[in-house]
Parts: sequence; C-alpha cells; structure tokens
Amino acid sequence: MTRFLFALLMMSFLQPAMAQRKYNAAGTGDSPTQIYMVKVQGGEFDMGSDDDAADRKPAHTVKLKDFSIGAYEVTQELWDKVMGSNPSSHQCYDCPVTDVSWNDIQKFIEKLNDQTGKHYRLPTEAEWEYAARGGSKEVLVKTRERGGIDVFLDAEPNQKVMMEKDKDGKKYSGKRLPQDVAWYDGNSKGRLHAIGRKKPNELGLYDMSGNVEEWCTDWYAVNYGSKNTVENPQGPASGNAHVVRGGSWASSKDEIVVTYRAAYLPGTRSNALGFRLAED
Repeated sequence: MTRFLFALLMMSFLQPAMAQRKYNAAGTGDSPTQIYMVKVQGGEFDMGSDDDAADRKPAHTVKLKDFSIGAYEVTQELWDKVMGSNPSSHQCYDCPVTDVSWNDIQKFIEKLNDQTGKHYRLPTEAEWEYAARGGSKEVLVKTRERGGIDVFLDAEPNQKVMMEKDKDGKKYSGKRLPQDVAWYDGNSKGRLHAIGRKKPNELGLYDMSGNVEEWCTDWYAVNYGSKNTVENPQGPASGNAHVVRGGSWASSKDEIVVTYRAAYLPGTRSNALGFRLAED
C-alpha cells in the first residue's frame, strides 16, 4: 500500500514534466516548425449562459464541424523561431508569448504558414468555448435545484434520470476547482507560468483557463442575440474589438470560467494576453 501511494505521489510530480516533454517533442526542430495540435470532433453544445453576465446571453445551441486546436498556448520560443524576436515583458521560453496584439498575430500566422505549409489560424470564439468545455467529451453534472427538490424525470420504475436542463458543464476547463487547471490571481504569485504545468481538460488541452488570455478571430458582439441554433458561427462581419477568452494569471476565479468573454482593440498588447492556434 505504501509503495502504491508513493507511485501515485511521484506521478503527480512527473505529470507536468511529461506534459512539457510532449510539447518539446512536438515543437522542436529548426525548420519546418512543428506544433502539437489536438483533433476536436465536431458536435453540438450549449454556448454561453443565461445565468451569467449580459454578454454571455442567451445560451444557445451551436453546431461545429471538426477542427484542430493547439494543446498549449503559443510559447515565446515558437514566436522567436518564427519572428526572430521575443516581445514578452516576462522572458521565459517555455511560457506563453505575451505583449502581442491581434494584428501582430496575423503576421506571425502568415509567416508560420509559409514556413510549415500549413493553414494555422486563430480559433473562432465558438471553437474556443467548445474545446475549453471538453468538446464531445464534456462531462455534464447536476447544478440546479428547483424549490429545494432535485428535478428528475422517471425513465423506468425505480430509476431516475436528470433532466438535461438541470445539467451543466464544469465552470473551469477540465475541473471544478480553478487551482487544478489554472494559474490565476489566487495562485500565480503575480506572473505567468510555463505551459502545461496544470492539469489538462478532457481533450488534453492545457491552460484554457488562466495563464494568459487568448485572442479569438471573431469581432466582439455585446451578446449572442438569439437562442436559435447556429452552425460554425464566425461572429459579426465587422466591429471595433476582437473577442478574448480564458482569463489570465492576473484574473479572478470568476474571470477564468469557460463562458467568460472580454473585448480588446486589435492593436492591444498586454503582459497577460496571448493566444493558441487552430486549424481546419
């Protein structure tokens, strides 16, 4: 029993290092640059929330096709390899690149695609939230009660099943507790951290909650406008600011939930703002 507990303890220490090695194995090599991407099976999910801030309403069904998304936030090392410089105010090659605007990222992606022959891009806001929730592997749990009594439907005699509307996903990407998956103001010690040091979500994605806020490709809208089902939404056709998701090392635990949205002008740079890649 003692040996078993010791083995579990060692695995808890080794897991972040193993995650880092997996990234390094996928990201090494001078040319072409290789990036660790996770294939996400398309499907339906309920985007947004009727219980949160106005810009997250209304909750609505979104249908997405298959896509791929980076298992990690883009690092300072990768940015330097592609662009020949590191703009991040806190220098740490294994940490997410920061102090990059939406406009800067478009230039980075253009160069990266030229070097790799790929078609990388920023994720859409819908893709980001679907992936953060765990995609088709999202685990729904009972979150609501009505009149102090749990709401169930009778399926068969002596069997109870929760109603779908009384189920919800986890607030944070992968776990119920923020400290398990995220660097945020409660544990970051006022700085960003190396990628892959917290637990991944169900898809094997790291740091979807916290560490750095992540740019999405969409223009920002103040709300979702309609409860109607939409397929592969791209956001508004135009706007002044782009969507940012995920919260950062400087965010509160309420700002790193999977439904949280922010909006920044495309020229904005911040030491808490980065991105991850997507691909069709």
